[in-house]
This record gives sequence, C-alpha cells and structure tokens, in this order.
Amino acid sequence: MGYRVPLGADFNLILSADTITVWLTRATTVTFGSFEADGTTIVTITELDSTGTNSEQALDVTNAPFKGPGVGGTWTALAEQDDTLDLGADATNDSMVFSVHATQLSDGYDGVQATIDGGYIVAIITGLTPERDAASLASSIVA
Repeated sequence: MGYRVPLGADFNLILSADTITVWLTRATTVTFGSFEADGTTIVTITELDSTGTNSEQALDVTNAPFKGPGVGGTWTALAEQDDTLDLGADATNDSMVFSVHATQLSDGYDGVQATIDGGYIVAIITGLTPERDAASLASSIVA
C-alpha cells in the first residue's frame, strides 16, 4: 500500500499578507489562522458569489473563533464579533483562528474572503471534493 500525500487528498493551503479568497464549491470547510506580532490584527470576513449574480456581503463568524499567543500558551475563546474579528491591542495573544463551513454560506453564495489589516493570514481548506494529487491542484488559490 502506497503512502498518500495529504496535500490535495486532505487539504490545500494558502498563505497571504493581505486577502485570501476561497471558493467552497469543491471543499467543505476553510479554517483561517492569522498572526501579527503586536496583537493588533483585524480580519474582515465576507461571502462571495462566483457567478457574479449577488454582491459580496458580510459573513458573521458563528463558530467560536479563538485567540492565542504566537508561541506557547493556549487557545482561548474570542468573543463573537460578527464579520470583523479584532484582537484589539492584545499584548499576549497575537494569533487567531476560525472556521467557515460551506453550509454556513447564504443561499447563492459559494465563496469566503478574509482580509487582514496587517500581519499574515493562512487558509487551510479541507474536505476537498474530489480528492486530488498535490500536483493536480490548479493553484494555491483554488479550492
């Protein structure tokens, strides 16, 4: 039995210093993680329509987002803040993580966009449908 490479079979990954758009037409979930050394990160989340019929709109993060220090420590719940997650000037916690499931999107919407005001953001796309070889992923920005 051969070794299965997780990239493409289990997940895809995107790293950005600005905005990440993930289409959930061929995946079930995207988990975003952010980091900014001074703990002043603000991430704004919107949902998109790949057909262009509907205008982009704010997407409230109903799954409990979490915050934590960049190194060591533990994750703690971040109070729900609707479509904008803000660490404020948190001297201890400079990272946050939250997930969006395709089933959370409004009717007619199939994409999620996360925009960070500084620092870095990563998207881990899971539940790829269908699974594919890593070399077969169209690009790092296509779920």
